[in-house]
Amino acid sequence: MRRLQATLILEYKDERTAEAVAKAVSPDNFKAPVGLQVNTTRKSNKVVTEIGWEGNLATFTATIDDLLFSVSIAEKALFVVDKF
Repeated sequence: MRRLQATLILEYKDERTAEAVAKAVSPDNFKAPVGLQVNTTRKSNKVVTEIGWEGNLATFTATIDDLLFSVSIAEKALFVVDKF
């Protein structure tokens, strides 16, 4: 079985926003099934997620899709909060 790896780097306007997004998606770091590693951290104003998977490509891409969906929800929540 082949090992698949990806690093996603998302850049934000400031460290506060990056920290909020990283915290919103970091629970995924702990709920990964066997063979899947997801690690999200904040580095300055960037959110860096490293994903490793030993399995099929469909599960790997679904994991990335799920992560990006979660990031999108966090960004939308922050946008609403910032309006108030």
